[in-house]
Amino acid sequence: MNSHLKNKVIAITGTTGGLGKALSLELEKRGAKLALMDLDVEQVKKQATELNALGLEVDITDYESIKKAMAKVNDHYGQIDIVIANAGITQIAPMTTTDERDFSRVIDINLNGSWRTFKAALSYIEESKGYLAAICSMASFVHCPLQASYAASKAGMLAVCNSIRLEVKHLGVDVGSYHPTFFPSPLMDNVTSDPVGHKLWGGNKEGPWKMITVEEVVDEILNGLEDRAELVVIPKRKTLVAKASGFFRRYIEKRGFKGNEVQEAIELAKSLSN
Repeated sequence: MNSHLKNKVIAITGTTGGLGKALSLELEKRGAKLALMDLDVEQVKKQATELNALGLEVDITDYESIKKAMAKVNDHYGQIDIVIANAGITQIAPMTTTDERDFSRVIDINLNGSWRTFKAALSYIEESKGYLAAICSMASFVHCPLQASYAASKAGMLAVCNSIRLEVKHLGVDVGSYHPTFFPSPLMDNVTSDPVGHKLWGGNKEGPWKMITVEEVVDEILNGLEDRAELVVIPKRKTLVAKASGFFRRYIEKRGFKGNEVQEAIELAKSLSN
């Protein structure tokens, strides 16, 4: 396959998760030179061996960790062309039962961690006139209840991308944000098996919360990377909702959360936390 990604040095965080694994595999098929970064050192080393890639243990909550990792990638390959900030976590809990430390942890990994990833890579990306990509979510636009930390982190990362895009444009650097809806992954397994998550989204089987395939997500991310896109909504049919999220918010809330589902989810979360 003829691909603009062939021989590009791509550093990606969170590679041992569901999306990270699938995306890394397809990038390798397109001939990219991969630097795989994850907190799980055993899994990332195994993955690197399988994909003939560089595997690095990285803690994105520690700027020095990600900074040293980017330097190792540059030393190993001689350059960095694309950085994908993919690592992330979620939490489902109402404010009444959320511990401040849990809220801060989601923000620190999803938002601060992605910002650290970009900052640590910027000097190398500037040199290659490369591309910074953040895996965000439809939660950047549609803010579900009991997910304040996740929604804030993803909306915040969209703002980060939009802001720094203006800072680096004159350097020949592009910045893109990627916004998939729900798709199967270990993270989503936790959501669908969580009684509170199931109460809110009904197992993500139908309606606005219906899951799409991970293959569709990966394909659209790859297309965006090829084009150095600014904003990619997955699936594309939700682009209007994403771009006019404020206008559609009331409709989505009314359609997505019927009756007393939110109140029932909050009470269920309270009972489970006791």
